[in-house]
Amino acid sequence: MSEHPEHPAHRFSEQDVQREVTELQGKSATAARLFDIRRIIGGLFVIYGVIVTITGLTDDDAAIDKAQGVNINLWTGLGMLALGLFFLIWLKLRPVAPPPPAAVPEDKRDE
Repeated sequence: MSEHPEHPAHRFSEQDVQREVTELQGKSATAARLFDIRRIIGGLFVIYGVIVTITGLTDDDAAIDKAQGVNINLWTGLGMLALGLFFLIWLKLRPVAPPPPAAVPEDKRDE
């Protein structure tokens, strides 16, 4: 019978493991920033706000008369644009804090 090869995890040094953990933490922080809900909501409101604002700028008199003389598309579009920019500015001023490093128990540090 042949011997089983050594498990691959046993071939890595502690420095290799620490490097891998650091790399994964960096990827996790990047994913958290990328999928921050403020970015998604702000981006969607900016896109829809631009579309509705353009619609409001090109509305004819019949559409404005239908809304009792208020260019509702223009005002709604500007409001959506302002809200979307608020979310994106908030994201820029208060970014997601990186997760704290994983704590290593005292008894595992000496191994």
